Amino acid sequence: MSIVAPCYDKKLEALQEDVLTASRGSRGTDCVLTSGEITQMMEQSDLSVRDAALDTLFGDVKEEEVRRHDGASSDGYLAHIFRHAAKELFNEDVGEVTYRALRNRDFQEVTLEKSGEVLLRFAAAYGFRNIQNVVLKLKKGKFPYHFVEVLACAGGCLNGRGQAQTEDGCVDKALLQKMKGIYADIPVRLPETSAHVQELYQEWLDGTDSPRVQEALHTAYQGPGHPANSRDIKW
Repeated sequence: MSIVAPCYDKKLEALQEDVLTASRGSRGTDCVLTSGEITQMMEQSDLSVRDAALDTLFGDVKEEEVRRHDGASSDGYLAHIFRHAAKELFNEDVGEVTYRALRNRDFQEVTLEKSGEVLLRFAAAYGFRNIQNVVLKLKKGKFPYHFVEVLACAGGCLNGRGQAQTEDGCVDKALLQKMKGIYADIPVRLPETSAHVQELYQEWLDGTDSPRVQEALHTAYQGPGHPANSRDIKW
């Protein structure tokens, strides 16, 4: 499988996927390119994305049917997981997810409270300074969160260093704002409501709680240190 990612960290993650998946007998990721590298390749080959047809796993998705998961800007699935956990664990329906900034705007907290009791406490930690604080709290045993979403880049994935930048290597702030606007305009759809996702689970993964789900969708990583079977990738 090849991945187009907004940052370079996914390349390191791919190197650490040393546990072969039982279903395929191969690594979960074969090649990682950043979106910036894709842009450079297209420019060097005089290609335009407007001339390319939208290709998907299913082959029948039209461009106007593209959807995104719920979340602010380019973050991950914290909002979706929070709503799902509230419903499944406490039968609570959560509408708008309210983020509360703590140390800075890249370290935020989300809580579910009922009758003065905190039922769920999630956190979003973006950027290595905030990630370091998370690790320190974990080592001290003073970490009150049930779930933490970690992104290496401050400001989220749209601000990833693998994204399109200016010629001098700086972040293109105007382009960043444009990308945020384009992302926000994409309609939201819950992943579990997708007919294609349901089809994958039933026909390929044998249900949502099957052993094949663990094999195909869960990845084990080594601890700190150089991966035993790493490949020499230049980037």
